[in-house]
Amino acid sequence: MNFTSIAIDGPAGAGKSTLARKLAEKLGYIYVDTGAIYRTVALKVLWEKADPADPAQVVPLLEGLEIHMGYEDGAQKMYLEGEDVSGAIRRHKVSGAASQVSAIPEVRSFLLEFQRKLARESSVVMDGRDIGTVVLPNADVKIFLTAAPEARARRRLLELEQRGETADFDTILRDIKERDYQDEHRPIAPLKQAADAVLLDTTDLDLGQSMSRLLALVKEKIGP
Repeated sequence: MNFTSIAIDGPAGAGKSTLARKLAEKLGYIYVDTGAIYRTVALKVLWEKADPADPAQVVPLLEGLEIHMGYEDGAQKMYLEGEDVSGAIRRHKVSGAASQVSAIPEVRSFLLEFQRKLARESSVVMDGRDIGTVVLPNADVKIFLTAAPEARARRRLLELEQRGETADFDTILRDIKERDYQDEHRPIAPLKQAADAVLLDTTDLDLGQSMSRLLALVKEKIGP
């Protein structure tokens, strides 16, 4: 059986997870949020009170690491050592740690086959920062989804407030710009648009408009 793979890359806060999940639902594909996988590794590092930027502290934690991905009512769930951490990995502190651990080559190698195996076994919509360039370089459709940092900060602030977390716009904006720099300048699999990816800028689009544009781009590539 031939499976279809759709790769959606882009910076933090661009709406990749929300749009990719909705796209997968419409197409009947499996949704794979690779950022959640890295966040789960980062959460383990924080649990152990290790420095997420120090490979010497992070790499030993990979041995015997128990990460599992499941689905409940169509929603991706992440489990760490048997515990559902789907909510915990969305905390602001985990976001920064995820960017740091994802820059460690051993972490990326550890998770690469995990991600590719999912695409070999099902039609997937997979989002992240290096899906179209590294993880699934032969994906049937590649989208680079982005938005201005200010727009991404506003969305992130609203998301945190809706979860009852207190947050400051200027702090979030600074963190987003720092994360962009880290992701774009890391030596291994930096964030960049694949040569054959289509750019979708959602700065001035609401969720419905962004979804319509995304669906249209995908249908152009794989048909109705």
